[in-house]
Amino acid sequence: PKISPSATIRFRPFATRLSHRCSPTLSNKPMDVKPIFPGKAAPFVIAGPCSAESREQVLEAARRLSLLPSVTAFRAGVWKPRTHPGGFEGHGGEALEWLRQAKAETGLPVATEVATASHVEACLRAGIDILWLGARTSGNPFAVQEIADALRGTDVAVLIKNPISPDLELWAGAIERIYGAGIRRIAAVHRGFSTFGGTSQYRNAPLWTIPLQLSVRYPELPVIHDPSHVGGRRDLIEPLVRQALDTGFSGLIIESHCHPDEALSDAAQQITPKRLGEILGNVIGRRRSQPTPHLEKLRAEIDAVDSELLDILARRMAISRNIGEYKRSESMSVLQATRFNDLIADRCKRGSNLGLSDKFLRTVFNAIHDESVATQLRVIDRSPE
Repeated sequence: PKISPSATIRFRPFATRLSHRCSPTLSNKPMDVKPIFPGKAAPFVIAGPCSAESREQVLEAARRLSLLPSVTAFRAGVWKPRTHPGGFEGHGGEALEWLRQAKAETGLPVATEVATASHVEACLRAGIDILWLGARTSGNPFAVQEIADALRGTDVAVLIKNPISPDLELWAGAIERIYGAGIRRIAAVHRGFSTFGGTSQYRNAPLWTIPLQLSVRYPELPVIHDPSHVGGRRDLIEPLVRQALDTGFSGLIIESHCHPDEALSDAAQQITPKRLGEILGNVIGRRRSQPTPHLEKLRAEIDAVDSELLDILARRMAISRNIGEYKRSESMSVLQATRFNDLIADRCKRGSNLGLSDKFLRTVFNAIHDESVATQLRVIDRSPE
């Protein structure tokens, strides 16, 4: 219909449209959370292939993983949203029957990803035990609310992965929407965050401080670590598992394929059931039996921040190398004294507002500057190709 130029258009606020069916924020209230796996002690392990590729592949993986005593549940994606079209995007609802058969044969609860209300309904009909919201879905409040409404009145377990962006509030909001639908068997999944540029060794930067902050806000909420998506490489799985469990995470979700090099999706980050058993034996089998004390949690936060500092320093030196390339091509000198003096003055002023001492900041930035200069000199002094 046409709108008169003189008409007054009234818009309802975005938050009002989204939140009319949601519970108020849980930031100041304890969560009434029930166990994902009643009677099972942490850390629990959810393992299985990235994708359900065929009935035979699903059953072979489930049978082998069921022989590992630390594996608590079997996972496989049946709907696989890919970044670019043309890749394997799963068999959809057909593969739910394969998961159901895997559960019947092995006794393991089964889990898969959902992105729409129709996915939820199909999984509930198939008797899937655990559903998870992927990073793309959890960052979309409309999609999360649609799924929450489809879950209302059920007792299925739900895992919420962190959004792609490093946004604690967006993650917390997704959790609150699912919790607000009455779901009590609920947990968060830390799968790392996409960051622009940088030279990080990880597929998705772990940014450990964000899941730690989530745990501080919701101490009753289990947080599960996903080393497959954080690392993106199978050689990084074991160190990430070790760090997550030392940090106090409640469990792990790990991609395991019987023939990982032949996997139709995310082949580089999947490990064999045999290798998974070795990792779990190395890490879980040697953990302390006593709960992690408060001091160790604080130390874990320090470790997490240090890890981020290393990534940031690596990114800064990568930029210094680019600057060296530019100065080399333009025959410019490396040292720009005025620029450095202005930088130190600015950083000390900003750091003072954050409670950092002038002496400390000058020491840190002098060391960073010295390494930056050395990096540029190595670029400029190399022989022309």
